[in-house]
Amino acid sequence: MGRCASRVRRNDTAGGTNVFTIAWTPAFVAAIFKIAMTFLALFMLAGTDGLTTAQNTTKTTHKKTRTLSGCLQKGDDANEYQLTTAKGGTWEIKSDSIKLGDHVGHTVTITGVVSNATLHGMKEDAKAEAKEHGMDKHSTEHGHMTVTNLTMVSDSCKK
Repeated sequence: MGRCASRVRRNDTAGGTNVFTIAWTPAFVAAIFKIAMTFLALFMLAGTDGLTTAQNTTKTTHKKTRTLSGCLQKGDDANEYQLTTAKGGTWEIKSDSIKLGDHVGHTVTITGVVSNATLHGMKEDAKAEAKEHGMDKHSTEHGHMTVTNLTMVSDSCKK
């Protein structure tokens, strides 16, 4: 293997000023390339570590399956109901397997699948960002869910 050095040579053809030129040897170019690739690999490794951490800390508003508690009321359409949480969030809910009508006016805890969970999470992030900057300070979460499990907490809703 050749030496890892460049050849520096004085060039006096520039009207008497000291001008130096560098002749890049193949070994020198290979060493520079190796250093650059090492730095690139380190930055890529650090970047993927950060992404892994971010993926493991999914916000509640981004989860596909959620558990919520609140007051169950009849919705506008047949077989549609609305759950209002203690924080004022509203969820339009439906179910093919659970008779939600039996629990209208009750405080319930439901588990279900959020419709368009990714889009729902992005929408809630935008609302949170607006709230952070003083816009729409009273906005609450709103979403759609298909209920897979229901537990009655109380036979009435707190007002």
